[in-house]
Amino acid sequence: MSKLKATTTLIIGLLLASSPLITPKPIQAASGTADYQQAQKINQKNKKTGKKISKLQRQINKLNKQLAKLATETNTPIANTTNHAASELATLDYQGDNEIIVNNNQPTFTTADLATTNGPWQTFSNLDQLNRAGTANALLNKSMMPTAKREGLTWNPTGWRNKRVKSGWLYNRSHLIGYQLTGENNNPKNLITGTRQLNAPEMLAHESDIAAYLKKHPSSDVRYRVTPIFRGNELLARGVQMEGQSIGDNSIQFNTYIFNVADGVTLNYADGSSKTAE
Repeated sequence: MSKLKATTTLIIGLLLASSPLITPKPIQAASGTADYQQAQKINQKNKKTGKKISKLQRQINKLNKQLAKLATETNTPIANTTNHAASELATLDYQGDNEIIVNNNQPTFTTADLATTNGPWQTFSNLDQLNRAGTANALLNKSMMPTAKREGLTWNPTGWRNKRVKSGWLYNRSHLIGYQLTGENNNPKNLITGTRQLNAPEMLAHESDIAAYLKKHPSSDVRYRVTPIFRGNELLARGVQMEGQSIGDNSIQFNTYIFNVADGVTLNYADGSSKTAE
């Protein structure tokens, strides 16, 4: 890509340095044959320069297309190069990418799931036999967004064995459906133990995208589903699957899995205990 940029810069530089347009002096009746001939020469030079400019512009346009193509290829996030089925998420181990794409980034909502006849709503799964939270679902609308400041959380979800690490507190009480979207707060069915690395910026980024969309389109809806992924009877989730789809368009459309990890810390998913790397 750097070679293409250098070539484009060189072409433009040569053009500016060697092919300036020459403005002929006004031709007056009394200027004589010599002035007329000089003006003709200048006009001919300008025509040649114009042809050079057109040719170079075509080359520049071609190079810009190549640059755009390379930018698309090289700037594709690592997460987008990886695709996984939802059924295998619990078996995956963290390999360095905080977030990976599921089902080609297509959410798996059915036609019934996307219905808006009942207006905006949210539902939460009952806690399981281990007291773990399950899938949270919602049809989001700006009317659900809270205006009050969020209060502190007191519920300790499963795997809550928090401690301080170099970056601050290791764990957050992570909302499945973020507070900024519906105002749901200290609800055990909406909270899991999540690392700061999971909660913000990863989950927060998707939540904020939805919030921004709803604020810009107050009459629109977004179908949303968040599923904590546990392996076996472990108390600490391995990660969270997030799915979103704006109704009527694809402004919001994603199906992604975020690992519940913390760089430099080894997590024991069985109980939430941890060991800091030395």
